[in-house]
Amino acid sequence: MLDPNLLRSNLAETAQTLATKRGTVVDVSAIESLESERKAIQVRTQELQNLRNTRSKAIGIAKSKGEDTAALMAEVASFAEELKSSEDRLGAIRDQISDIALALPNLPDESVPLGKDENDNVEVHRWGQPRVFDFEVKDHVELGARGKSIDQEGGADLSGSRFTVLRGDVAQLHRALAQFMLDLHTREHGYQETNVPLIVNTASMQGTGQLPKFEEDLFGIQFGDGKRYLIPTSEVPLTNTVRNEILDPEALPLRMTAHSMCFRAEAGSGGRDLRGLIRQHQFEKVELVSIAHPDESNDELERMTKSAETVLEKLGLPYRRVLLCTGDMGFAARKTYDLEVWLPSQETFREISSCSNCGDFQARRMQARYRLNEKKNELVHTLNGSGTAVGRCLLAVMENYQNADGSVTIPEVLVPYMGGRTEILSAPKAD
Repeated sequence: MLDPNLLRSNLAETAQTLATKRGTVVDVSAIESLESERKAIQVRTQELQNLRNTRSKAIGIAKSKGEDTAALMAEVASFAEELKSSEDRLGAIRDQISDIALALPNLPDESVPLGKDENDNVEVHRWGQPRVFDFEVKDHVELGARGKSIDQEGGADLSGSRFTVLRGDVAQLHRALAQFMLDLHTREHGYQETNVPLIVNTASMQGTGQLPKFEEDLFGIQFGDGKRYLIPTSEVPLTNTVRNEILDPEALPLRMTAHSMCFRAEAGSGGRDLRGLIRQHQFEKVELVSIAHPDESNDELERMTKSAETVLEKLGLPYRRVLLCTGDMGFAARKTYDLEVWLPSQETFREISSCSNCGDFQARRMQARYRLNEKKNELVHTLNGSGTAVGRCLLAVMENYQNADGSVTIPEVLVPYMGGRTEILSAPKAD
């Protein structure tokens, strides 16, 4: 949530900046009208409250002297109804302004390039060289057809489109990747492994910015006592562990990681993303979350992004880091790096990780603070990133390490997680 002071004192410039972020339109006139009414009613409410207080004191003094208080009590009664009406209206206006603010995205950092869409993103660097194949490359769906190791039809029969069943070698490789990522981030990168609920409440979704704006993209479920949501990523429960907390600054940064199922109901893009594991309604990720001191959050973003890059480097997967422009950034982010892995079947880089610094945007929604001194608390900064998307990493390994006979060589770093196996999806032996 944006600082309310920006909407009060710097509305025009704030609206102009937000317009660069996915074409966000701020209803400036509506906010100005509400703010003008709020100021007028607040002044009148304070006048009435002061009148009530002074007259109440006067009534008390008159009673102590045995004097008649009828006139004073009549005067208090005469503006009591107006005071209640003013207080109710003031509360309603504040709620309206809050609703508008909750629907507005975060402001981009000054270092973020201006742009309309992904075509205006800026490549920061590349790592690795795409492999040159001397045979016709298969995509991961063709490779996974052996033994129905990747079974989209089976998933569709069970649940509908964009659900997939993994079997045998591929299911084992998928598990191995998640375990490898968790071990790497906990043992070498200093993240604390955390197991989180897959179902969260409205306050948690609002805290990280999924609600109210993106409710249609979520899987909602009805509980006896109200609505809950399947998490779109473990960013939501991990970040909300500090909701309404006042943290010791010496404990920052807090670094957490979790491997979890993720659920997204959004339609997504069509075409090639309908095929395979690129975009699923149910998928798994190893998430990275940091709760940082404001002075350290930019450095923490670089550190987090490097942690995700290390996953790809250890797996030997060519990738590039891209700084997203204003028009391609997410709702809560003020600065985002995407990591895009090379997919031989598409001869292009595709997103596999997104690491964002959200500044104090989520913290203000959650009231997550650190103790500045004995009298004052300040908002923390929150960061999140994929370390990485397990399904997309799976398909990248399969495609980059495929062999001419349709088998897949296991990257060396994963061999211990595969029980010593060095190859999967080998052709069945002839009798």
